Amino acid sequence: MTTETQEPPTVIPTRRWQRRLSVRSSTLRNPLTAVGLGIAAAWILIAIFAPLIAPHNPLAQNLPPLHAPSWKYLLGTDELGRDVLSRTLYGSRQTIPIGLMLVAIALLIGTTLGAVAGYFGGFIDTIVMRLSDLVFAFPAIVLAMVTTAALGRGVRNAVIALVIVSWPSYARVVRGLVRQHSQSEYVLSSRLLGSSASRALLRDVLPNIAGPVIVLATLDLGNAILLLSGLSFLGLGAQPPTPEWGLGVAEGVNYFQDWWIGTFPGLAIFTVVLAFNFLGDALRDAFDPQSSWSHGGDDE
Repeated sequence: MTTETQEPPTVIPTRRWQRRLSVRSSTLRNPLTAVGLGIAAAWILIAIFAPLIAPHNPLAQNLPPLHAPSWKYLLGTDELGRDVLSRTLYGSRQTIPIGLMLVAIALLIGTTLGAVAGYFGGFIDTIVMRLSDLVFAFPAIVLAMVTTAALGRGVRNAVIALVIVSWPSYARVVRGLVRQHSQSEYVLSSRLLGSSASRALLRDVLPNIAGPVIVLATLDLGNAILLLSGLSFLGLGAQPPTPEWGLGVAEGVNYFQDWWIGTFPGLAIFTVVLAFNFLGDALRDAFDPQSSWSHGGDDE
């Protein structure tokens, strides 16, 4: 008597996962997402390979001063005979890495404080939230200016000042998400099975709130670059002769009739901020469950 071997049943993905994958793939096909990703990738590559791309030394003063854009000098020269194109390309090596570092530090500090405050509550929660309220009581650029002026001019002090004004937004978002997820059944089950509070926070809660935090950090990159360039524009960030976009715009203000000096660094800031905003919107659509449901309908 022969026995028939039964083939294992084929695993069919659930409609929920199909819909989420379709939403995320459609998000990646969005034209604005492609534009943002292309611009951001282009500037990152420029920041890496600027010494190979730039036609001149950004600090050299051996060119005709105030030369308008031409085939010889594509973006013109400034009042000291420096090539504007080279300084704009080298400015990406200042602005973009510092902006990324700034957001990463603020994300780390804000997430840590917000997670601890939201999960344990009590006195720690009160202290963290009152500190964030104190920072939110002042406009970000004003508080950053005061902090940088107190610490002294320079990029390092500007970064410290911007971290101080940036971490509370992460702390508030993470606190709310942690408080929401800490009472979930899977977290309570983990605690009943013997997991410590810190283990439940690190293993069960934080991975489930990573999506909204990543979206916030991506959107905050553009704001960080704007604030950093603003401090340099006011003379509190990068100092001459460093090639930096905000400083380039400030130099163009003194020579307003020579429009190319400040226009092209300003366009660089505009394109980078726009790219990160597009990417942040795309990530929000991909991670937001409400967006997934609205595209896919109700699960059956």
